[in-house]
Amino acid sequence: MKELELRAQLVKLLAWHDAHVDFDGALADLPSELRGRVPPGSPYSIWQLVEHLRIAQHDILDFCINSSYKEKHWPDDYWPKHPAPKDGEWDKAIAAYGNDLAAMQALVQDETVDLFAKIPHGSGQTYLREALLVADHAAYHIGQIVLVRRLLGDWKKD
Repeated sequence: MKELELRAQLVKLLAWHDAHVDFDGALADLPSELRGRVPPGSPYSIWQLVEHLRIAQHDILDFCINSSYKEKHWPDDYWPKHPAPKDGEWDKAIAAYGNDLAAMQALVQDETVDLFAKIPHGSGQTYLREALLVADHAAYHIGQIVLVRRLLGDWKKD
């Protein structure tokens, strides 16, 4: 029973919005012209943060489920080179992020996956660790998205 409760909590944690804004909320009503703008004081645009989140989450999911996983090179393979998305990239990234998040949630709900087991092709990582990493990484960068929106003067008043 406790394992089922853990799995349920992990699913919630991966898309957490009780303690802070979630991915969709951080991007809600964002004017398209602000997606690629880098405000003074920020090293990144909102697009770069969104695409980094997508790439990193996909990489972690791929690591969990793909026995032929190939490690990416940090930081070049994890960050987009340009501050603004090209035509079609924004919608594609948002959809891919959501699909991979759902796949990660399905993975932690799968009772045939031992959350405490080491990933066979890893170097000691467990499925639980990787799920927590996805959630922690997302919370960090979603907070940065909100900060960039504030710096751009485009965040709703609390």
